[in-house]
Amino acid sequence: MTVPPVTSSPPRTPRTGLIEGMLARRTTNGPFRPDPVSREHQHLLMRVAQAAPSHFNSQPWRFVLIEDKGTIREVARISGESMTELIEAGVFFERYRRYFRFTEAEMEQKRDGIHIDHLPGPLRPFTRRIFSDAGLRIMRQLGVPKKLGEDNRRLVEGSPLLLAALLDKAEYRPGELSGFYSVFGLGAAMENIWNAVGEVGMGLQFVSTPMEIGRQWQAIRELLRVPDDLELMAVYRLGYLPEDGKRPSIDWSSRHRKRLSQFVFRETCEVPEREG
Repeated sequence: MTVPPVTSSPPRTPRTGLIEGMLARRTTNGPFRPDPVSREHQHLLMRVAQAAPSHFNSQPWRFVLIEDKGTIREVARISGESMTELIEAGVFFERYRRYFRFTEAEMEQKRDGIHIDHLPGPLRPFTRRIFSDAGLRIMRQLGVPKKLGEDNRRLVEGSPLLLAALLDKAEYRPGELSGFYSVFGLGAAMENIWNAVGEVGMGLQFVSTPMEIGRQWQAIRELLRVPDDLELMAVYRLGYLPEDGKRPSIDWSSRHRKRLSQFVFRETCEVPEREG
């Protein structure tokens, strides 16, 4: 009996548009257009989230699409107050200062973190000290915490759509493997959304400050009427991007990525991957 030769299929050509879109993904720090997000685009984002992998196809994610102006206004108030409180107390800078970079040279060397490249005029002479104790005192004297909180409130309030991401507690059990699998699955679902928004001219940003303060996060849970069998994990703001986005008072760039040799290994953790 003659055995036919084994032939290998040629490598599949990458879907250039998909790959380019993923590599171009970015977070929107500035305002959105006031136009409401179409129901078609909302459902498209939910379908790409639904396509994400999950443990045993458990699909533990749940989402709340929020367009009500009153609800958005209240989330914005909570977010702005949280930002002011975190900056005023120095908590934000203490937790995250290891990620701050102040020159292109620092970014080029470390290739992670965020480059603080946009500051209000009065703060520019103090760029390198802005997140020190002395810098924090200057910021308080200049009313920067309230200014940043107000900027944050306006950004969120001006968003035509908020998205709350939740997990089903039947799957999300912290301390058990199912807890990890659920968070991993939600991360994949959100990454699908993040990669898709650019294709429809939209942007997305994490509304993170209320999560830093327990009572504020609880206030959002109550506002959204989250039942006991669901865990609120995150809130995002979404909208269509303007042609020329105005930057917030304090802003940053974060387009650098680590080199392969900094995060990829070959065969064992002892051999960094070569570039090229």
